[in-house]
Amino acid sequence: MTSPSVTPGNAASGGDPAPARLTVGIVSAGRVGSAVGAALERAGHVVFGVAAISDASVHRARTRLPDSEILPIEEIAARSELLILAVPDAELAGLVRGLASAGVVRAGAIVAHTSGANGIGILAPLREAGALPLAIHPAMTFTGHDEDLSRLSNACFGVTAADEIGYAIAQSLVIEMGGEPVRVAEENRALYHAALAHGSNHLVTLILDAVDALRTALTGPGLLGQQIVDDQPNGLAERLLAPLASAALDNALRRGRSALTGPVARGDTAAVAAHLDALAATDPRLAAGYRALSLRTAERAGAGADLLELLEKGR
Repeated sequence: MTSPSVTPGNAASGGDPAPARLTVGIVSAGRVGSAVGAALERAGHVVFGVAAISDASVHRARTRLPDSEILPIEEIAARSELLILAVPDAELAGLVRGLASAGVVRAGAIVAHTSGANGIGILAPLREAGALPLAIHPAMTFTGHDEDLSRLSNACFGVTAADEIGYAIAQSLVIEMGGEPVRVAEENRALYHAALAHGSNHLVTLILDAVDALRTALTGPGLLGQQIVDDQPNGLAERLLAPLASAALDNALRRGRSALTGPVARGDTAAVAAHLDALAATDPRLAAGYRALSLRTAERAGAGADLLELLEKGR
């Protein structure tokens, strides 16, 4: 194997910090790790080994990284110039402690995790052993399907490093994968992650609640030849909501506060009250979610006292 022209060792001694051809190990072959590994291979790095335990992980490893061996974690760590830790957030600290105790990570190796919630502090045991710590979080959701790879190449990555050399390496790796690196200070990782979770995970909940309400509203005989409303995804309710929701998201991202429309933004207390009654009759939990989001919308829109009173009294 051709040695990388730039390794962590010569980066630390003042050379060009941009990583060249690196020997990469992945722990583990989940949705994130397998996608990141495939992106690094496309960039010319060599993913020699991957840890995979579950049947799904083994399948992803063999499908996305067919030239990589499925190996024990300790062997992967010992051979890696770039070690990617792509385990769930709750497992990361234990994995790091185990690797540090085993002494298997070589001094000068780059160790990068993909956790959004954590910075480099969680990698302290490996940093003390001479590793170069990076947090490289792809700010996107992974499904385990083919679209992950195309989405990854257009995603932003929240990166955190210990020094400017580390940031330069992280930046180069992200750019090589086709992403856009975004610097996140160590002390701001929790806020960064909370913002992304609020804007993505809660968006899914909001859309699913809206779909549930639409399914109830559309119950009954449809037009001639129209699909029957059922509880399966990608049905009539979803098609009805999709253009509106897509336009709202696009407008919010491109136009900011001016994208806010609807009865709450207009201060239409009677309409909002009717919405609450209809939703409560369908499912009180839908009504509670609508009330909470309407109150926040009213605060942003500077709504009048009567609307705020209506929305606050149910809290």
